[in-house]
Amino acid sequence: MRPSLSSTRVIGAANVAVILVAVVALMIMPGDDPGDRPPPEAVKVGQIQPAPSSGRPSSPGPSVQPSGQPSGQPSEPAPIPTASQPPAVVATPEFARQVKANEAGLVPIIMYHRIIKKRMASIDRTPDQLRQELEKLAKQGYVPITAAEFAAGRIQVPAGKFPVVLTFDDGHSSHFALDDQGRPAKNTAVAIIYDVARKYPSFRPVATFWVNHYPFGLQKQEQQASAAQWLHRQGFEVANHTWTHPNLRAMGTKKVREQIARLERMLKKLGVPPSTTMALPFGSMPHKKKAARKGEWGGVRYDFDAVFLAGAEPSLSPFAKGYDPGAVQRIQSNGKKGECRKWCSQYWLEWLQKHPGWRYVSDGDPDRVSVPKKLQGNIAAKRRDQVNAY
Repeated sequence: MRPSLSSTRVIGAANVAVILVAVVALMIMPGDDPGDRPPPEAVKVGQIQPAPSSGRPSSPGPSVQPSGQPSGQPSEPAPIPTASQPPAVVATPEFARQVKANEAGLVPIIMYHRIIKKRMASIDRTPDQLRQELEKLAKQGYVPITAAEFAAGRIQVPAGKFPVVLTFDDGHSSHFALDDQGRPAKNTAVAIIYDVARKYPSFRPVATFWVNHYPFGLQKQEQQASAAQWLHRQGFEVANHTWTHPNLRAMGTKKVREQIARLERMLKKLGVPPSTTMALPFGSMPHKKKAARKGEWGGVRYDFDAVFLAGAEPSLSPFAKGYDPGAVQRIQSNGKKGECRKWCSQYWLEWLQKHPGWRYVSDGDPDRVSVPKKLQGNIAAKRRDQVNAY
């Protein structure tokens, strides 16, 4: 039996506390480690200098070194997989029954932080751990979509497959850098996503990167713009995680709006679209909840389709009753030890495998919401015209 949502809300609060402790711990680690410096050639636009301290909970992380040109005859680089969506189908009730569609089901939205070889905090993952988790998702039939696509209800996943949202917080240098050939550097999150997509062609190579004011450890605006635009062109989402990663609950409403609007202003300068989603630092909701989703400061307006928390369960379908776009649940990527025994990614992915009736299963038709007849009452009123019950 699935744990009740009310019980997991308590777990979620505990998980936020764990994340807060883990991220704050990063602030007091020695600064002499090479991991505290930004990458030397993140986007091939000149020498990068270390960014000044900003009070962020996580400083720019381990350098992603260029791979270099191999000696002898260079091999042809593997092509970058496409992020294009699969062709849509027209789902009839009979077709929806055949693929066991359930678009009122749960969607795992997985939260990652640093991807580094030597973990320094519980929320860190190693490149091997990320690769193993993504391959597990691919084998189980999950297809990535962005947080923006999820929030807008644009879930175009092949019939019979399951959407998953891969989210990376803080815009760390281990998430994205380019090597000296202008390709994603080895063992960065983007490179690993592409590796898995090459191995499993149905695994769409997209993710969401929620960044602060030194995205991907880059200090210079032209470097930041090159990185953000490269990701956007390839189908990744680059969006708002506030300016300095503060605890928004400890701030007044005006300061909350400033933190969000300043980051939006920066993204505009970098040449990427306005954010339609944002992730709360530490998963901490401001006292005025609406200020996280919609507001204005300094002549900059923001209006998000969804605001994302920091744990600790799969999200309701965006079509379901009870779905709250102002507080969307995520799952921390981790094993099943300690505080993660019952609410991190390994636990929940295993749980969804054992309870497939609770999982979101796509009908392949982005214009219909297919569900068994017994579940059609679970669909929000504004979506009922799209319901395809069987």
